[in-house]
Amino acid sequence: MNPVLKGYLRLARPANLPTAAADVLAGVAISGVFTGVFSNMEWNSSMGDILLLVLSSVFLYAAGVVLNDVFDHKLDKTERPERPIPSGLISVQSAAIFGGVLLNLGVLFSFLVGSVSGMVAVALGLFILLYDGLGKHHSFFGPLNMGVCRGLNLLLGITFLGDFSHWVYFIFPVLYIAAITLISRGEVHGHNKSHIIFAGGLYSLVIVGIIVLFSISGLNLLEALPFLLLFAFLIFRPLFRAYAENSPKNIKKAVMAGVISIIVLDATMAVGFSHWWVGLIILLLLPLSIFLSKLFAVT
Repeated sequence: MNPVLKGYLRLARPANLPTAAADVLAGVAISGVFTGVFSNMEWNSSMGDILLLVLSSVFLYAAGVVLNDVFDHKLDKTERPERPIPSGLISVQSAAIFGGVLLNLGVLFSFLVGSVSGMVAVALGLFILLYDGLGKHHSFFGPLNMGVCRGLNLLLGITFLGDFSHWVYFIFPVLYIAAITLISRGEVHGHNKSHIIFAGGLYSLVIVGIIVLFSISGLNLLEALPFLLLFAFLIFRPLFRAYAENSPKNIKKAVMAGVISIIVLDATMAVGFSHWWVGLIILLLLPLSIFLSKLFAVT
């Protein structure tokens, strides 16, 4: 592969992109598409709109990580000199243009679906820029900002039918991604046991919250439970190891597992509002993400 092309791919974090697609698919399931509403709609048109939202989500996510490297290019010269920008493979200006194009395409694709989806995408784009340029430098608002980005990504799918009635599920990716962002604070230097403990508490809150909300809402908890158990195993195992041996290597593994496992969280929420097979379809993105993580860095 051409080194420059590979450099642009590395900027976009390909292993993370299936997780963005999973968010939207989970949101679409939460909207009620797979519980009867979908059968009353024009199949081809609806599938096309879902694909547009998936592409919007993927492009917005890619824009976020590309622009994050643009904002961090000076710091990366010291901490991550192997990255495409500090290594000199791709210029700051070229990376900024690349990120800007991705961001605008992401917003455009959402507006092609509808004005509600488009406005959610605009809000997501603004929070992405806020995090990359300012939010990540704050110990509290940084993780919260990142979590809101992921929550809006889920909301992008939830609003597929123009209904905000299930907006409360926005809170789960907010808490979950805030936890991962806290853990990532030790990727370079380690020594973040306090963050790991707090993140473990947020993980637990997400799992318990889903069980409680599914139960009181009469949702499909029984079929969702195996997905939830898999999710818990995938996130807590590396987290315990990172706490026991608080090294940058183990912390990075915990972050990587957390990022990729959002696919399982999305599958869990989708099953609650639909059927087990919908969760399995979303879960198919997990091996793709794992495979790509062996070729490209997740963080």
